[in-house]
Amino acid sequence: MAINRIAPRIFSKNHAGILSPHLNFTSTLKRVTARAFSKEKGFWSSIVAGSADPRSGAHSKILANNTLYELQFHHIKPERVNDYSELVASELPRVSEDPEFPATLLGSWTTLYGPLDSAVHLWVYKTGFEDVTKAKHYLHTNENFVKFAKERAPMLHKRYNQLLHGFDFWGEIQLRDTKNLYELRSYHLKPGSLIEWRNNWMNAIVHRQRMNEDVAGFFTQIGELYVVHHLWAYSNLTVRRQTREAAWDSPNWADSVANTVPLIRRMESRIMRPTDFSPLT
Repeated sequence: MAINRIAPRIFSKNHAGILSPHLNFTSTLKRVTARAFSKEKGFWSSIVAGSADPRSGAHSKILANNTLYELQFHHIKPERVNDYSELVASELPRVSEDPEFPATLLGSWTTLYGPLDSAVHLWVYKTGFEDVTKAKHYLHTNENFVKFAKERAPMLHKRYNQLLHGFDFWGEIQLRDTKNLYELRSYHLKPGSLIEWRNNWMNAIVHRQRMNEDVAGFFTQIGELYVVHHLWAYSNLTVRRQTREAAWDSPNWADSVANTVPLIRRMESRIMRPTDFSPLT
């Protein structure tokens, strides 16, 4: 599966407002090297200073990279699904490409299996919470978006969002140049267990990279807390099954599962199809 890096710091809008990722042939190699360095650093740090102490600092400093994301979940009235799809297809790309709007749309999906008649949108804020404030001002004052929001409101049962950080070890979100199905696996953890979750997955992620299926890992900062999302990409559901089964052939995968299952209060999975305008295809 061919992939291109779209780190927020190098993912920009040109003067025309068009998304312009800077492609690099060695991006995948650098990504793997960075992850290996992160794990090596974590290994030696644990020897010198011991495991991360949940009391030693904010999760956003201990666990996260500097990028802030927003996940939006929209539950659509069944009879308005087509209307909703047409409406967001015309407005969300416009907002994302507007140089005045401080966030970029990374992914937009509809759910095939899981909560039906629902949509998920993923945005990235380049400078964190400062951009969140600017974005809210834009959404309340931009005439086109205000009109869009009024048209969208009667199409929805409910909607909610979450602000999230990406796990430091996961690496940068990458675009795919082939069509995929996406799986969003959401884990509602026991309070106080987030660092332990990260420490286990920092070592386990290598077992889930054979087919470049790993897209992103997030944890919530605002919204329901102690929620972790893992986003995966598969060409089809058969490949998903084969990839997940192959992980059990990897050393230590069973230990990683055994260590993380007790941390979970509940979990859910949804299989999603990208919209025609989704950058993550």
